[in-house]
Amino acid sequence: MKKKPIITFNSPIVLGLVFACFAVTLFGSMSGGRITRALFTTYHSSLKNPMTYVRFFTYVLGHSGWDHFVGNASYLLLLGPMLEEKYGAKTLGEIILITALSTALINYIFFPSVALCGASGIVFAFIVLASFTGFKNGEIPLTFVLVAVIYIGQQVILGIAIKDNVSNMAHIVGGVIGSIIGYSLNVQKK
Repeated sequence: MKKKPIITFNSPIVLGLVFACFAVTLFGSMSGGRITRALFTTYHSSLKNPMTYVRFFTYVLGHSGWDHFVGNASYLLLLGPMLEEKYGAKTLGEIILITALSTALINYIFFPSVALCGASGIVFAFIVLASFTGFKNGEIPLTFVLVAVIYIGQQVILGIAIKDNVSNMAHIVGGVIGSIIGYSLNVQKK
């Protein structure tokens, strides 16, 4: 007798992140962006304001619109479950928090006139981290080299050549964090 296929909640951290981003994007859209700007965008505000510290993390849930959300959610859902299975929910949650905070702090210190919202830094951390899945001690995977050149290199070029509303810095920081963590998690201890 064949078992009926069932839908499983296979990746709680990634699914939780995507569902939270969906809800925030929905409420942001319904409020004309006011909720997103107030709670889910990080920008240079007073360090005396407790919300400054909250927004250092919550900005990854906010997205500027549905296209922005769908782009990030697609990558998160494509790469996240594989990474959560390999590294575990706790580690992946820590990677998300480290990426969010690092990107927010760098933006706060070096780009005070730039506001950030969205999970793009986390997406880039996941992209680079995924290139380490076949890592063996003493080897640098060609996939990592190509991902670094293509994705991070593209963001450097775009950041220099094109002035748009995309934070290439967040992508670069996410990629660097994915590189550092990917390497450190995959180095085998002798």
